[in-house]
Order: sequence, then C-alpha cells, then structure tokens
Amino acid sequence: MALDEKAGRLAGTDSNERISDEEKNLEAKPLRSRQSKASDDPFGDEEHSEVKYKTMAWWQAGMIMIAETISLGILSLPSVLAEIGMVGGIILILGLGLIATYTGYVIGQFKLAYPGVHNMADAGEVMLGPVGREIFGLAQMLFIVFVMGSHILTFSIMMNTITGHATCSIVFGIVGLAVSLICTLPRTLHKVSYMAISSFISIIAAVLITMIGVGVNKPGHNVVQATVHTQFSKAFLATTNIVFAYAGHVAFFSFISEMREPKTYMKALYLLQGVDVSMYLIVAIVTYRYAGPDVSSPALGSTSGILPKLAYGIAIPTIVIAGVINGHVAAKYCYVRLFRGTGQMSKKTWGSYGRWAIIVLLLWTVAWIIAEAIPVFNDLLGLISALFASWFTYGLSGIFWLYLNYGRYRESRRKMALTGLNFLIFLLGLTIVSLDVCSFLHEV
Repeated sequence: MALDEKAGRLAGTDSNERISDEEKNLEAKPLRSRQSKASDDPFGDEEHSEVKYKTMAWWQAGMIMIAETISLGILSLPSVLAEIGMVGGIILILGLGLIATYTGYVIGQFKLAYPGVHNMADAGEVMLGPVGREIFGLAQMLFIVFVMGSHILTFSIMMNTITGHATCSIVFGIVGLAVSLICTLPRTLHKVSYMAISSFISIIAAVLITMIGVGVNKPGHNVVQATVHTQFSKAFLATTNIVFAYAGHVAFFSFISEMREPKTYMKALYLLQGVDVSMYLIVAIVTYRYAGPDVSSPALGSTSGILPKLAYGIAIPTIVIAGVINGHVAAKYCYVRLFRGTGQMSKKTWGSYGRWAIIVLLLWTVAWIIAEAIPVFNDLLGLISALFASWFTYGLSGIFWLYLNYGRYRESRRKMALTGLNFLIFLLGLTIVSLDVCSFLHEV
C-alpha cells in the first residue's frame, strides 16, 4: 500500500468515496491549517537546474538512513545488556525499535501533507509559526553538531587503539576533522549515498570480527545474567544508548526531500528498521553472551590481541561516514535556510561552492571543539541522548500526528485508538527526556 493511501486512511478518508486528488490532499492536512507555511519546495523545479538534488532512489535513501543510524549506537548495546540484564535489554531493543518504525512512518505522513518541509525547523514553522521554526531549528542543529563531535571523538579513540598510544589525541582529532570535512563537500545526498554503502559494509565486518573474537576468547567466562539488580539512574542511563541507536529521525525530512519519489520513502524506512533491529539484537546478544558483564563500550574494545586494532581499522568508514551524513544534513539546513528561493543552490559556480564549503568548515570546526571538550564516550553519548534523541525519535512524531489529525480525534474507534497511541508516544518521549536528564546529572 502506498504511503499516501495510508495517510488518507489515518486521516479518516473513506476508500469508497470518489473525491478529487486535491480533496484527498486536503484531507491529509489538519482542519485548522490547509495551507503549509513551508509550502515552497526548497529545491524548486529542477528541470533546468545545473545541480539536481531530488535524485535518490528509495534504496539509496535507505542506505543513507542505515549508515546514519547504525554507527555509534550499535557499539554500546552489549554494555546495555550487561547493565540491565539480557531479558530487559532484548525487550527494550525490540519495543523501542517497533515504536521507532511507527514514528518514522508518521514523519513520512507529515512530509506528504507538507511537501515543502525540508527539516525540523520547517515542521516547527508549520505548527507554531516563526517561533516554532527557530526553536525546532536550534534543537536540530545542537543535536546534529553534538553527534558530529561524537564521531570525531570516536575517530580519536580508534586511532589511539590502532597506534597503541594516546599522546596524539588532539592530532588524531584534527585528522578526523579534515577527513570528515572533505567527505562532506559534495552538495547532494545522492553522491553521499555511495559512501553510505561502504559504511554499511564496514560496520558489518567490524562487528563480525568483534563477535568472532569474543566467541573464541570468551572473556566473560560464560557469565550471562537474565536480570540485573542496579540503580535506577544507571539503568535509565544505559537505556538512553538504545534510544540513541534509533535516533536517525532528526534527518528524515532532509532525506525524503532529496528522493526522486517521496512516496517510496516507506520502502527506505522498512529497509532501515529491518536491518537495524536485526543487527542490534544479534550484536548485543552474541557479544554479551561471550564478553560477559565486563563488556566494553564501545563494543569493538571487547576483543584482545590484534583484533581490536583490526576491528577499529575496518570500522573507519562507518565512523567517518555516519558523521559525514550528519554533517551534510546540518550544512544543508544552513544552506537551504540562507539561500532558499534564490536559485543559488542549483548553480555550479565558485560562489555557490564556496558558500557551501564555508558552512561545512564552520560546522565541523564547532564539532571538533565539542569533541575535545567532552572526551568521554559514554558520557557524551548519554548527554546527547538525554537532551535530544528521544524527543526527535519519539515525542515529536506523536505531536506531528496529533497536528495532522486535529479535529478528527473522535471520528471512529480506530481514530480514537490512534489518538491515544500517539498521545502515549508523546508522553514516552517527554518521560524519557526528563528521566534521562535527571539520571545523567545524577551520574555526573
């Protein structure tokens, strides 16, 4: 079933009614706002454009989504099972994964209802006007820049492991900055999608080495705990790593905006969620099974001998490219914000290239400073998750659905059930944010 047909059903459209395409489009929008405030396509008509952005097939969008999502998150999941127990960890990975699939679907609904929405700031403008645009835009940029910083930090950790010493951490950070900056220079996600394929191959190879290594050495001495008695703050802080593992939603509007056919977005989403839930479960269970309660975070450090260096070396593409995708989304937000409607984005001129390069340079420099100021991997991961991840992945999607269906909450039993579900998803996001911040502050 096509995504627009599903959107029509959730909005209360009777499939037996014969209504025009225009009426169907209106039906998918909230009663109180038939006209999107972010109504203009950010890239406009590209028929005669020198640079074309809307060129990705669904599988390319899916690979970018996989590369952006399956990176840092998967490295910390075995330690989550060690902190809260195997049973609780498996339930949370599955449950939060299913909810993340639904919230990703709602983002697709919102994009179809408002095709001009390119980022979270545009969505905020649709719902709350200029104030919403600034609040949502600032939140999106803070979150993504922190993610970029975490990738530079992981690059430094990787280089320290490979070289066997930490005397050049700042130098390694600068190298990570330079590599990430260069890879972010292409202006279209279509070009980045090919790098995303190498990122996916890289993370699969790295975690296979990790699982084989711990399976052979068995550093955990076959100690596996189904449940663990731990402090609430530690358990909830560990749970944020699962939330972070699904925290790619912040960039979904940008990905859909550069697809040839936005209606095929659901194929990309199902590809992402099928791959990430499966990989998270396999990597978490197998690594914890053999590494035991003392499993390292990130998990690539759970092996011994030459294997950690080999695993980190193979993981270089995913460490770099996942950060590059986030850097591209952040730079594209600024680029679109500054030059939307001017025609500058579609030109191949030194001026247009130069403006893009300056934006990329400034953002990666800020990210590098963050990486140097907060050098602890788990604390950085917990801080990012506590402040932003659950809100973008869960809470906001509940708000999007409630906004899209305003005035129709009681149309049918199905509609009332969906209303309750999305309100609970909003509360889930709000609760996780509140408790995660408290847990993080308590641990720090």
